[in-house]
Amino acid sequence: MINTFTCNNGVRVVLESIPTVRSVAIGVWINTGSRHETKELNGVSHFLEHMFFKGTKTKNARELAEAFDSIGGQVNAFTSKEYTCYYAKVLDTYSSFALETLADMFFNSTFDEEELKKEKNVVYEEIKMYEDTPDDIVHDLLGKAAYGDHSLGYPILGTEETLSTFNGQTLRDYMHHLYTPDRVVISIAGNVNEAFIKEVEKLFGGFQGGSPLKEEIKPSFYPKHVAKKKDTEQVHLTMGFEGLEVGHKDVYSLIILNNVLGGSMSSRLFQDVRESRGLAYSVFSYHSSFQDNGMVTIYGGTGANQLDDLFETIQGTLSVLKADGLSDKELKNSKEQLKGSLMLSLESTNSRMSRNGKNELLLGRHRSLDQIVEEIDKVSLESVNRLAQQIFKDEFAMAVIGPNGRLPGE
Repeated sequence: MINTFTCNNGVRVVLESIPTVRSVAIGVWINTGSRHETKELNGVSHFLEHMFFKGTKTKNARELAEAFDSIGGQVNAFTSKEYTCYYAKVLDTYSSFALETLADMFFNSTFDEEELKKEKNVVYEEIKMYEDTPDDIVHDLLGKAAYGDHSLGYPILGTEETLSTFNGQTLRDYMHHLYTPDRVVISIAGNVNEAFIKEVEKLFGGFQGGSPLKEEIKPSFYPKHVAKKKDTEQVHLTMGFEGLEVGHKDVYSLIILNNVLGGSMSSRLFQDVRESRGLAYSVFSYHSSFQDNGMVTIYGGTGANQLDDLFETIQGTLSVLKADGLSDKELKNSKEQLKGSLMLSLESTNSRMSRNGKNELLLGRHRSLDQIVEEIDKVSLESVNRLAQQIFKDEFAMAVIGPNGRLPGE
């Protein structure tokens, strides 16, 4: 059962008690990511996430790491376009210790200047590593093409130029403006009871914050095509189509549509591009939902001399999908796959904590497994086929990275 509670300062707490397990997962979710940054501060959300592990008023970086290692626990964090999460998974006997340590990192990080210098070098190397992975960075290039100068197109890691300007005061100011109670959710899943909420309230229920740095504006979607020349063995192609925002009524129809298009080994893209034509080792599609928009992305990697063939094959797959729609078998199989994946994911306390945290942060509501299965079962061929017509239009964003630096057809 999921219990929700709002502290007096606005921090939301969501707790799912699972007495049949011996672990507890705790996540501190903040509704801020690269989308909420200014151009000058691009990368600050991600760098701040790194610095939370570099020492507090009571523990240095090594002691923080040893604190969780010594109890057989795990601690980590990640940053996305729209949210940041710090989380820990421990045995239930250490749940209070894990919560107190996460709170210590959240409120008492020192942002020591020596640690800042060292961690900047770490992130510089992370950026370089990312630059050396063209099948990853091409997705950032697509975001820039689709969203233009809007911050949703900013890279999560930032750049070496922006990173070099950050100092301890930069991080403290950013936290003041965007790590505010109304943007924070504490999600807990595992072998704890409702009394644990009081511990959360004691630690997180008293802080305040400032106002956002900028007004949030819905981005426009541009059908821009860009190519980047890079000395690679393969050419990496991405195509982006305007999708659906988080919580849209047709989101399950889109998940099923994407699954049939490029979400598995039996998908049409995999069968047409890899199995029938042998054009790519890796080809897939996925949908990214944001708070006020979304994007369906298709990716394929192939030899530079086969770029046109890859593009034409993908276009052919989309044309058939729009013209003929899904079959009854594809709809049924995709529904069962989706339900199976959902149920299997809920066997982990980490997954439950993550699911509940995102639902509370982005939607402000929670649905039972039975309610979700009912929504999936209600998806019809008509709704999926209508979405295919709506989404896969002739105008789309495209990004290509390869040794020739050209777009298909050039």
